[in-house]
Amino acid sequence: MINGWAENVLAGLQTLNQILTAGIAITAFSLFLYALSFNLRDRVARSFALILLCVVIVFTTEALQDKSISDNVLESLLRLQWFGIIFLPASYLHLSDAVLVTAGRPSRGRRRLAVRTTYLICLVFVALLLSGDLLGNLISNGEPAPHLQRTNYTGAFTAFYIAAMIWAAINFSRAYSRMLTRSGRRRMLYLMVGATAPALGSYPFLLYGSSIASKFPLIFWGSVVVINILVAVLVILMAYAVAFFGVSWPDRVVKSRLMKWLMRGPVTASAALGLMTVVRRAGDLFDNNPYTAFVPFTMVATVLLMEHLITFAAPLWERWFFQGSDHGELQILQNAEERLLTQSDLQQFLESVLAAVRDHVQSPSAFVAALDEDELSLVVMAGNRAMLDQDALTEALNKIQDDQRREFRWGNFWILPLYQLKRQDLDRDETPPLLGLLGVAHRDESSSVFEKDQRDALWLLADRATLALQDRLMQKRIFRSLADIQPQVEMIQRLRAASQYDSTANLLSEPKPQEADLANWIKDALTHYWGGPKLTNNPIMKLKIVQDLIKESDGNASNAMRTLLRSAVDQVKPEGDRRFTSEWILYNILEMKFIEGRKVREVAGRLAMSEADLYRKQRVAIEVMARVILKMEEEIK
Repeated sequence: MINGWAENVLAGLQTLNQILTAGIAITAFSLFLYALSFNLRDRVARSFALILLCVVIVFTTEALQDKSISDNVLESLLRLQWFGIIFLPASYLHLSDAVLVTAGRPSRGRRRLAVRTTYLICLVFVALLLSGDLLGNLISNGEPAPHLQRTNYTGAFTAFYIAAMIWAAINFSRAYSRMLTRSGRRRMLYLMVGATAPALGSYPFLLYGSSIASKFPLIFWGSVVVINILVAVLVILMAYAVAFFGVSWPDRVVKSRLMKWLMRGPVTASAALGLMTVVRRAGDLFDNNPYTAFVPFTMVATVLLMEHLITFAAPLWERWFFQGSDHGELQILQNAEERLLTQSDLQQFLESVLAAVRDHVQSPSAFVAALDEDELSLVVMAGNRAMLDQDALTEALNKIQDDQRREFRWGNFWILPLYQLKRQDLDRDETPPLLGLLGVAHRDESSSVFEKDQRDALWLLADRATLALQDRLMQKRIFRSLADIQPQVEMIQRLRAASQYDSTANLLSEPKPQEADLANWIKDALTHYWGGPKLTNNPIMKLKIVQDLIKESDGNASNAMRTLLRSAVDQVKPEGDRRFTSEWILYNILEMKFIEGRKVREVAGRLAMSEADLYRKQRVAIEVMARVILKMEEEIK
């Protein structure tokens, strides 16, 4: 018998256990969605998602159990709860096998067979659960809580559960012993420690109906509370370790993304749930009304305040915990991203400049043109657009006779050459490069000279336009450099991520390119199919199949690339004679646009489609080519 203070302690432990159970269910479900969203392609993440799904089932059904529900509903929830418990051993063994494969110990068939056999055994126990043999009838007034009656098969499942967990632990230890990098060993240790969470969390349910749980309820519920606290921490620790598998993002990105996910999901939801519970209990205590108007208000206020706090605190914890010594470099990149002058920003600024130009000299029209590879291109124009012949714009360059700061007459416009202002990288006598032109239309034929104040204001505004064009040119160079190094950076990130768990195999072999990257490279190569830097300097050149084709082509890299592309295009071709039907669209686009070199409008007209639809189908055709080339590369290896 439990009397007095013991009853209060027991009630408090049970209430705390309900709160913790709901929190674990929320956390597990949030992490399950995280695994589905970011790295589901990795086998470790997929097997971990199965474990989280089992945890969600177990703790959600536990959180839904209440004294107010009927016995039939309670029995259904308890049986559904055991679905999650039954599949935990197989999911654990599956995860340990996936981790061991990632660590460089692929299965020779025996481990794979063992995992499949374990799943079959779990299905047998599911059948026993449905037939009522694994667990008996509901004991609604049982100790320490309502539970399903134990049977002989329950003991057999407990033995199977413990054996599978021991086997999984052995696999985890084998994987840990193969870790050679410090980060790999640390994260594998996190995974091993965190892997005890679901096992600990489900084990108390195996004791329901046992003599230990019924004789010592205080000890049982105290241990359950401690276990649930550990489970909440260890599940997050396990998710942290798994988050690095199968992704090539930098560590700071993985940590920051997981942290924000946890804060916006489980932490916010648990805080709202906890405060709502407190408000309801207070209403029940003082007004004998558990549901008051403060309950929805508390929920909304908690969510809004948490989101506000997370938004403002995120930069602080990222700077303190995730960036470390790299803070200076990352701060420069972050500032550049926030202050980057986009094409839209450039156009808005130049529109303001032209508006001021027209106002100062009372001009009906004005424009700014940028010089790109000896050709002028119109950037922005204000006023009467009919006054400017854009096709003849490049002819305005012929009117510039020297690099002096003066205006030149061109048709209906005064032309102001915009030379680079900053000359630190130039010799003293070297002519600064021409960036573009500022054109100002005459008010009438008699307006041949600007007044002094107009001229001074005009050239000051021209300097403002020059600054914008300088920034435009510098950013184009930066973007071009970033585009050039992006494939190498991505390759290094993939190798770095993979070598943390298999330190030799992934560095000794050339990594397989991502399908999206390969599709972009193929598009560049097809653009210069008959010659050009996008063909000869293409990253596809590094593929083993291209290197073999270069040898067969007597060292001619261009011919080797064309042979590969031609072969991939031919594999897109359907069987039979060429037609202009729907099943031939992808092949016809590749053949006509890239191989034959026809214009987009001509190809679209011949295939009876819009240009927008042509570009969409072209993207699909190139993606098909990427899959074909990847398959060819895998076969040759």
